[in-house]
Amino acid sequence: MSDIFNDAALDQLFRTARTQNTFQDRPVEDSQLRALYDLVKWAPTSANASPARFVFVKSAEAKQKLAPALSEGNLAKTLAAPVTAIIGFDLDFHEKLPYLFPHTDAKSWFDGPREGRHEAAFRNGSLQGAT
Repeated sequence: MSDIFNDAALDQLFRTARTQNTFQDRPVEDSQLRALYDLVKWAPTSANASPARFVFVKSAEAKQKLAPALSEGNLAKTLAAPVTAIIGFDLDFHEKLPYLFPHTDAKSWFDGPREGRHEAAFRNGSLQGAT
């Protein structure tokens, strides 16, 4: 693989990458969030299902609404972060499959009760969010 990616890229992506635990005190521009979304919205999912839905929370007022849902260990740093991403999934994602996966009737695979789409929406939305 090192003939495809140089060692610095592999280190940054995999070998020395760590989860961020603090955030810089500088704003994240809406244009940056749009650019990020434009990358992750097309992350690989089963049948191009793309069930993830993203909300970016920036204002102090909106973050206070999140506070009751946060664990004590994450509360202060989440409220201090310049932006918080909420990643959920749409149980009616299959309605878009005629457009996203047009070469077969993938929508029919998920017709029926919404509960029957939960596993696919959760799994594929998680793939998108992890990207």
